[in-house]
Parts: sequence; C-alpha cells; structure tokens
Amino acid sequence: MKVMRKIIEIDDELCNGCGECVPSCAEGALEIIDGKARMIAEKYCDGLGACLGDCPQDALRIVEREVDDFDEAAVEELLSRKKAAAPEPLAPPPAGCPSARLQTFKGQTPCQSANLPIVNVGSEDSGLSHWPVQIRLVPPSAPFLKNADLLVVADCVPVAYPSLHQDFLKDRVVMMGCPKFDDQQAYIQKFKEVFEEADLNSLTMLIMEVPCCGTMRGIISEALKQSGKELKVDEAVISVRGEVLSSSL
Repeated sequence: MKVMRKIIEIDDELCNGCGECVPSCAEGALEIIDGKARMIAEKYCDGLGACLGDCPQDALRIVEREVDDFDEAAVEELLSRKKAAAPEPLAPPPAGCPSARLQTFKGQTPCQSANLPIVNVGSEDSGLSHWPVQIRLVPPSAPFLKNADLLVVADCVPVAYPSLHQDFLKDRVVMMGCPKFDDQQAYIQKFKEVFEEADLNSLTMLIMEVPCCGTMRGIISEALKQSGKELKVDEAVISVRGEVLSSSL
C-alpha cells in the first residue's frame, strides 16, 4: 500500500559505494549493488535516517513522498534471511597451528643485522612485530594490542604497495582482512571488542581505491560507535598501481 511518508533517498552522483551507510541501517534496507548504495525495497526503510551521519559524501537525505508503507514483519523476515545466508564461522585451527599461536617478534640488534647472510645485504628489515595478523585470528585480548598503534590493512594493499613495511608497518600492530569477502558483522564485533579491551593509542587504516574496499570505513565507524570509544582514525588510500592517492597521516 502506498502512503505519504518519509524515506531515505540516495544521490547516485554523490555516492561512491564506500558502504559506510550499510552497517548503520538496522533494517538491512541498504546494500552495495554495482558499486553504489541501493535501497533494496521501500518497505524495508523506516525513514528515521540512522544512516545519514555515516555517509562521507552526503549522498543520503530524507525526503517525503508516496512510497510503500514500512513493513516491520517484512524487515524481520529480511534480517532472518540475511542471518541464515551469512557464512558459518570457520572452525578454530588445530591446537599448535602457527596461525592461532600468539607470537611477538623482537627487532634485530645492530650486531644481528651485521651478521645477516650476504644475500640480505641492502634489504630492509621486516616491520612485522607479531603473529597472527588476520582480523579473524587476532584475539581482542592479545597482549600486543594493548595501548598499540593499530594498522588496519585491506588484503590487497601489500600486493599493490611495495613499501608497506617501511612506510606504514614499522612500530605499528597490524590486523588485515578483506571487507568484501569476509563477514562484515563479524569484523564489527571483533573490532568492537578490540576497542573495548585494548585501549588503543591510535588507529590507521590502509585501503585500496576500489569502492568495495571502502566498506572498511563503515566497519570501523560502527565498531567504534558500538564500543562507545572515541578514537581518531587516520586513513591512506592506495591505487591499484601502488600510489598513495590520499592520506590524513
């Protein structure tokens, strides 16, 4: 049934498909489709505008027009379907697997560096200070997270950007993953717990220029909101050719 009511409207010209609005819609009415935020059906939008403040492009606004009435029962059915379709969490790795065992690495002393094999002369030391590094594997209680300078890295960045260790990783703790192919809600929950437990000193995010990678912004933003913590988030965007397109550092 069509009624006159408030509803969200998306400006396609302004939307860049970053996905920050998607986690803010409790009704699940928004999805990234063909690189743009789309409302999958008018009946799923309550028109309250909880997503507005999370759009960095100001592509969302509330309008009043004749649309399908908000259907709470349909929303519940939609959320149930999405929950059922979500991938099952991976089984924990076997005990003793290096992917699950927490490790902290100490930097090399000048003496150790001087005694490296000749084939390594001129190479840069690794900036990695710990293991594991995947978002899904790092526990929020990991000791290396406490008061850390956290670097959140999209999976494709290390392949595109050759100087990651020297330019960004040194003196930072890293968590990396793919916001497109991994479970976004699981990421939100993981980062929420990290923010609550670790009392981070800083957070820097490295993402690719592709729209799907921008979803990491929404994940971090929503996790901070749910944790009740305030933390400045710096960001650098890397092109597919390995250039730093923008940086707030």
